[in-house]
Amino acid sequence: MPHLTEALPRQNFPAGKAGDGFTFLFQGDSITDGNRTRNNDWNHVMGHGYAYIIASKLWYEYPAKQFHFFNRGISGNKITDLAARWQTDTLELKPDVLSILVGINDVSALLNGNQDFTAEQYEKNYRALLQQTKQQLPQVQLVLGEPFILPVGRVKEKWDDYNREVKLRQQIVKRLCTDFNAILVEYQQAFNKALSKAPADYWIWDGIHPMPAGHELMAREWLAQISKKLKFIKA
Repeated sequence: MPHLTEALPRQNFPAGKAGDGFTFLFQGDSITDGNRTRNNDWNHVMGHGYAYIIASKLWYEYPAKQFHFFNRGISGNKITDLAARWQTDTLELKPDVLSILVGINDVSALLNGNQDFTAEQYEKNYRALLQQTKQQLPQVQLVLGEPFILPVGRVKEKWDDYNREVKLRQQIVKRLCTDFNAILVEYQQAFNKALSKAPADYWIWDGIHPMPAGHELMAREWLAQISKKLKFIKA
């Protein structure tokens, strides 16, 4: 098997083959991490969540394109944690498509009394991270997922506080998408619509971390949005 940092061996492709050899990188916290392995075990290299579902589908559907997929989500990460490891875990991988989902741990930290993680700080740090990324990787296609919650578990117990702070960060992600020409993935809207099919804990077991059905929902929404801009991908 290829080394973990290589994913699949790169090949040279004729000019004009849209998306050929593209590297897709998923960054974020535990929702992205999905209990991924940190070694060469390809049963678990993409984790067990939405990033795995997306990679599996696109690897299966487009073998000739020789896509590369990496998961660098780390459980518990906040935007400042991403910044601290950005050079090695993002920029050095030189992704063509960079998908980021971060924010819920910033909210939890703030609600636990840490004033270093206000919405204003979130936007400042996130914006700086994206500026650094575009400076070093000007052609990268950014995909920003908004943080999301449903009223289950500890989130339900502090619903007003969680709802207020998460909404602020959702608005920030939308602004950043506009400013950096990024693809927006509105996960909250997708989960809200899903409540017409099944209750909240069917989709997100603790208000933050998706159930298997929730990860499938995320993958479908991600593919639906990215396929609008990257025409070589069909949702």
